Amino acid sequence: MKVILAEKPSVARDLASFLSASARRDGFFEGGGYQVTWAFGHLVELKEPGDYDPALKRWTLESLPFIPEKFQLRLRGDDGAKKQFAVIKRLFRDSSSLICATDAGREGELIFRYIQTLTGCTNKPAERLWLSSLTRSAIDAAFRRIRPLSDYDNLYAAAKCRSQADWVVGINATRNYTVRYRSMSERGASGLLWSLGRVQTPVLAMITRRDDEIRTFQSEPFWELITQYREVHFRYTGKRFDKQERAQSVLELAGKNKLTIQKIQSRTEKSQPPQLYDLTELQRDMNRRFGISAAETLAAAQALYEAKLITYPRTDSTYLTKDMRKDIPGILRQLRSVKAKEIDRLDLAALPFTSRIVNDAKVTDHHAIIPTGANAGTLRGREQKVYDAIVVRFIAAFYPPCEKEITTADATAGEVVFRARGVRVVTPGWTQLYPRKTTRGEKSEEQQSLPEFKKGESGKHKPFIKSGQTSPPKHFTENTLLGAMDTAGKLVEEAELKEALREKGLGTPATRAATIETLLNRNYIVRDKKNVLATDLGRYLVAIVRDHNLTSPELTGEWEAKLKKIEMGQLSPDVFMREIGDYTRAIIQSSAAAGVDHEIYGPCPRCGKNVIAGKRAFGCSGWRKGCKFVLQPAYRDADLSMDQVRELLQLGVTKHPLTINDCHPFLLAMSESGMLVEIPVPQGSEQDAGTEQAARKRTKNKSGTKRAAAKSSGTRQSKTKREPKSGTSEIGVCPLCGSPVVEQPKSYACSRWRDGCGLTIWKTISGKKISISSARKLLRNGETAMLKGFKSKAGKSFDAKLKLVEGKVRFDF
Repeated sequence: MKVILAEKPSVARDLASFLSASARRDGFFEGGGYQVTWAFGHLVELKEPGDYDPALKRWTLESLPFIPEKFQLRLRGDDGAKKQFAVIKRLFRDSSSLICATDAGREGELIFRYIQTLTGCTNKPAERLWLSSLTRSAIDAAFRRIRPLSDYDNLYAAAKCRSQADWVVGINATRNYTVRYRSMSERGASGLLWSLGRVQTPVLAMITRRDDEIRTFQSEPFWELITQYREVHFRYTGKRFDKQERAQSVLELAGKNKLTIQKIQSRTEKSQPPQLYDLTELQRDMNRRFGISAAETLAAAQALYEAKLITYPRTDSTYLTKDMRKDIPGILRQLRSVKAKEIDRLDLAALPFTSRIVNDAKVTDHHAIIPTGANAGTLRGREQKVYDAIVVRFIAAFYPPCEKEITTADATAGEVVFRARGVRVVTPGWTQLYPRKTTRGEKSEEQQSLPEFKKGESGKHKPFIKSGQTSPPKHFTENTLLGAMDTAGKLVEEAELKEALREKGLGTPATRAATIETLLNRNYIVRDKKNVLATDLGRYLVAIVRDHNLTSPELTGEWEAKLKKIEMGQLSPDVFMREIGDYTRAIIQSSAAAGVDHEIYGPCPRCGKNVIAGKRAFGCSGWRKGCKFVLQPAYRDADLSMDQVRELLQLGVTKHPLTINDCHPFLLAMSESGMLVEIPVPQGSEQDAGTEQAARKRTKNKSGTKRAAAKSSGTRQSKTKREPKSGTSEIGVCPLCGSPVVEQPKSYACSRWRDGCGLTIWKTISGKKISISSARKLLRNGETAMLKGFKSKAGKSFDAKLKLVEGKVRFDF
């Protein structure tokens, strides 16, 4: 009897139907010489440290790093898993041979091999069924191509290395930082578990860095010179101006002369159709267009795959193989029921199979995601959106390029040179499948059409100045975060560069959504509409992890590239695991050595040069070369001790909480940009320091309750960061960040104080109550009128103005 193991019950049903194994048994199907059973995903997992030695259940620094000489397996703990595993074990041991029919990829291979190992059936004859679709024709083709399981030994080696590497790094780093920083915050955080991982921590670091860049960004004004001639806008070809006076003088110079057309050029530009989807691009597109999360897109795609409507979704390829060309016209014919008008524009007998569509060398485990052509019936919600996107992208791949005529007109007004650019769509090609949404009243350069200018013509024109402000980088969305993970943090939009960097991505297409959900569930990040932001907990964690190895996306991307080499048989798994061991030992050693050196202040967070003491503050020794880092010796009118200055510069965070004017205790952290960030002392967590496995598997909660709660909690937190609480009164605008300043019980403070903005005007200063009208005037004018009734420490009365100097309240006598 041959036993087939599928990854899920639904796939087992499809295989049993194909094989006419119609007899339903307890935990399997039977018939025609086959028994078809199933797993529930990862039934078998790596043992915990306490399973190797009961003493390791207690978390201590002395036991780290713990790296097993030989990894051992155990059964997942729930009753359903135990019952199904007992069925699989009996069938495996009684079988004549085994067939692996788990998902065709690294994780599917790991699921089967771990089960095979724990059942003790590794010596049974075994084959691999490689399924890219669940239609009857695809299943039939897979059985005709069935191969020995040993052909996939390299894939299993890569999967096992990934599993063991994440276990080693995750457990050791989590225990190390949880124990080492358990007492740092002194109040409320003693039970908090600091969860770190080989992939999740670099992703969190990328998000916090981006948030810091935005928070510290100083917007600069600029002015552009534009002139209007014959209803067409011409732009000044020089650089935009950083001083309005200079822009005005060039405008006046241009206005003294007529505008003369000097040259007209036209060229045709072709825009190729988008390539077929891989999982990451599908997730990005769904998030960009509809705000659907990566995890939700994957769930919808998996449901469509199990409904036989699309091919296997967990793919990293955007290409098809040559042998698929014969099937494509038939799939398109079947799709006429949903996209008749769009498909009728194609010549199905002469489809253009370009190298952008077909490339055997760029298909490893699976080809691009395409529809199967099966009748979709009635779909709703996300599944409908995802399915429609896949179908339209599939059709668009065979459409002609979009051809545009780009016309530029160069003109002069005296010595001032202008240029106008117009775009006219000659052949819409594939873009007719993606109609553009235009904003009412919007007329961009892309929409501007040029009249028929003649060289040498001239006439009156209307020059004007348009002012603007430089913009900070944008917060990550799941779309851009997935793109950054795909390119190991190098935000590259060009397809060719992206493809070249693909081998060094963070995680895999199949695991990136889970990484984002893990960070959300652990409250290290939150969703704010489409944006993904770091929380106080997330910023705190990145602040204490000073080890570059653990926060570097590039280094972790190199591990992923090496896993790919293991899959291809180009790298020994033993070599990889030795490197992982060295990597883990370095994490432990570097954090153990991270004490405070009282002989130095520390390195500059911006450029790495030594920080030195000046007359009034601490600054970078590289100031002559342009580094502008300065650390004031006071924070919110409280003096920082030398120990606190050194802790900030060397550890990135103060060891003990600060309490200023009876406010909630907070730790002061220094970002990589040198900005000081207040982090409220983390409160206790429901995570138990002894339940590592549960902590790592929070994302596998099928009910979604915790995810919904985390999302709800994240929304509330986001609002407290960005909006004044109900009942507070807005009195002005913060001069540091532009956010509202609101009245608090004891102060007038910036509403973004949780984001690190330190603007505070205390209601009582040197014994005098500061009225709301004085606070408003201070915010509006930068100073108050002369105020009477202040008292010095010696008890003497004095009069003074209050002034705002770089966000600090100072006396002006």
